[in-house]
Amino acid sequence: MIDCWTTTFAALGVAVMLVPMPAMSAEWTRDTRSGGQITRSVTKDGNIYSGQTTRVGPNGATYTSNSACRDGVVDRCGRSYSATGPDGRTYSGNTSTARGPHRVRSVGVHNGPGGKVGVVRRHWR
Repeated sequence: MIDCWTTTFAALGVAVMLVPMPAMSAEWTRDTRSGGQITRSVTKDGNIYSGQTTRVGPNGATYTSNSACRDGVVDRCGRSYSATGPDGRTYSGNTSTARGPHRVRSVGVHNGPGGKVGVVRRHWR
């Protein structure tokens, strides 16, 4: 009799683990001290986090960023952004980061006005 219940509970536990869990999400908007507004949304689906940030300044400047991270022994994140200043100049870029138990590595490519490009590499121990 006990073996029957043990088998039933084990099968039920496996079935519960196989059922897909819904993704969790959150979103908020707030005003900034300088008179602008910022909106942030974050979604978690399994071990993947993704988010978007939009900021509008009081002078009409805008900034938008999208990011995604995978949680694990080594966390890996990617972020892309674009911005337009009040004078119409545009900036954009993307950055990839890997964070492990002993070090962090990051590389990014950033594009500025007039076609200027910068590459940034960072390594922390």
